[in-house]
Amino acid sequence: MRFEKINFICTVFLSAFLLFQVQPVIAKAILPLFGGAAAVWITCMIFFQTLLLLGYLYAHWSVSRLTPKHQAITHSSLIALSLLSLPLSTGTAEIFPIAESPLLQILLILLISVGLPYFLLSSTSPLMQAWHARTHPGAGTYRLFALSNMASLFGLLAYPFIIEPYFSLKNQLLWWSAAYILFSVASVFINFGEFRRTLQNAPNKNILETERGAAPSFHNKALWLLLAGCASALFLSVTSYLTQNVAPAPFLWILPLSIYLLSFVLCFDRDGWYRRGIYVWLTAFALTAMSYALVEWGHTTDIKFVISFFCCGLFICCMFCHGELAARRPAPKYLTVFYLMISAGGALGGIFVGLLAPKLFSYYFEFPIMLTVCGALLFSVNYRRWRIADIVCFAVIIRLVAATAIYMYSYSDNTILMLRNFYGTHRITEYNKGTADEYRILVHGAITHGVQFTAPDRRSEKNGYYAESSGIGTVLRLLPESARRIGIIGLGSGILAAYGQSGDIYRFYEIDRQVITLAATEFSFLSDSHAQIDIIEGDGRLSLSREPKQKYDLLIADAFSGDSVPVHLLTLDAVKLYFSHLKPDGILALHITNRNLDFSFMIERISTALGKHAVIVSSAEEPDRKIYETDWVLMFSDSSMFETHEIKRIGKKITAKPGVRLWTDDYSSLFQVLK
Repeated sequence: MRFEKINFICTVFLSAFLLFQVQPVIAKAILPLFGGAAAVWITCMIFFQTLLLLGYLYAHWSVSRLTPKHQAITHSSLIALSLLSLPLSTGTAEIFPIAESPLLQILLILLISVGLPYFLLSSTSPLMQAWHARTHPGAGTYRLFALSNMASLFGLLAYPFIIEPYFSLKNQLLWWSAAYILFSVASVFINFGEFRRTLQNAPNKNILETERGAAPSFHNKALWLLLAGCASALFLSVTSYLTQNVAPAPFLWILPLSIYLLSFVLCFDRDGWYRRGIYVWLTAFALTAMSYALVEWGHTTDIKFVISFFCCGLFICCMFCHGELAARRPAPKYLTVFYLMISAGGALGGIFVGLLAPKLFSYYFEFPIMLTVCGALLFSVNYRRWRIADIVCFAVIIRLVAATAIYMYSYSDNTILMLRNFYGTHRITEYNKGTADEYRILVHGAITHGVQFTAPDRRSEKNGYYAESSGIGTVLRLLPESARRIGIIGLGSGILAAYGQSGDIYRFYEIDRQVITLAATEFSFLSDSHAQIDIIEGDGRLSLSREPKQKYDLLIADAFSGDSVPVHLLTLDAVKLYFSHLKPDGILALHITNRNLDFSFMIERISTALGKHAVIVSSAEEPDRKIYETDWVLMFSDSSMFETHEIKRIGKKITAKPGVRLWTDDYSSLFQVLK
């Protein structure tokens, strides 16, 4: 009996560990194919939550409709079939063209590469618990659910701290495949072992016939669905908020999801972790504080504090939602129904944030809306004829509704156009209307991506991150005065075209079609430029890899996802590609301005590895002229460029940082470049 219990525990643990370990691995593998967009992770979560629902649905159907013998045969056959998917790979990605909204392409890639293994892993926990309840009645079946969530949490936390820093992406995929084979063997062993024990104990009885308990009501099922959906949508909203304002990095995907899972572990491990009398006040405070922060902080508060603040608030809200779920769990007889409703709620939360919200809202308004929904649930589950707690919860709802309205209005103030697509939100804001200082700004998420004064005599001014005093302004003065061939990854408002002269060719690479449209219709840099302007739609690096050698005098990497450069544009392989498109005396300019990440150490490692020479040029802010503080890295093949007067005057060599591991397409970790 002891061996059987250990086998159950180990199989449930391994399946849950692999279930959540594969999420950041596969998401990171496909991230470069879609421009490093933060929405890649949200799309992956929609896929994973939907397959989790299907896995729970399969477990419920199997336990309810099949005999133990047929359960063992069906499940073992599917496991054997899933082994054909190994080793795990994203090689099928090249089959699908990259479109303006690549959500379908991501889902298809995930389905082909990891669909069946993930489906079977997701069904393991409810199936094992059902079999355990059948042959080991009264033996703490629901604690296996806490165990599976604990294993999931370990799987997630192991990725940024152990797996990503020390293993290449190729090896991550290989070791996961090997561990899945081990899980398959253990799972098949349990399948037929449980079948034999069932025949010995109750050869003709199904779990539905041997267990007793009141059937859950429609009200209970609806509440399970709402509580699970609210927690899921909140954690995805927080993830989206953080990744859009920092970087679409695995550790910022993992942190909110780990908090989400930890609340599951605590609430289902034992009843003492969640106490309604305490959490009603904690949740009311957390909701009020987060709604205040969204409205009042803007984007000036230290991001490390913002991450900590919103993650603490998320933990409290998830503890409330999952604590109420645990308090309403049914008898083991109905556990597959219970898990089915939880997974359905999780999938609906993901669909709302990932699919519906981008269609319904022109900005990330789903976050304050879900805070309001959580407040309504807090009031409904605690209502007891208007006690003090009820009055406080109702007041919180009023505060949340008001904060949501204020938040929405704040993003319409001075806004003349607001659009949203897979790659994020784009706003055109206008200030000092009707004056000589009138200007408009292109904002992606919360980050300014272009500024232009609208007065005819000022609209050609170079400002923002691209002033003549900046690194990019300096390097453009070093180039020949005519017939310059310049490649630019990232379009923004098109301000770099203002440097164009007659005879120049400026080729912009831009993945987001909305940005191309906005640069052409809301700003005049492209139309006013004296240079020939070419715009190539698609990810800049992928486009360069498919083109013949361009022989650029200057290649500029100026693409950002939120506040961060996509990692795949700053690897050793990427820089090799850039120099293959430059003339022998050509210059590579990398824009690395960031509030939270310092990429200069990594670029120094890359330049040393390639035998190149790099300097960093930092320029100061000039608020009156709308010039921002910037950091540009200039990289050359010819060391004589260091001797030019301009470079000596403003550039400085990058200080090496010991212990920094070189980034390649097969390895990267943003922990190395955190400020």
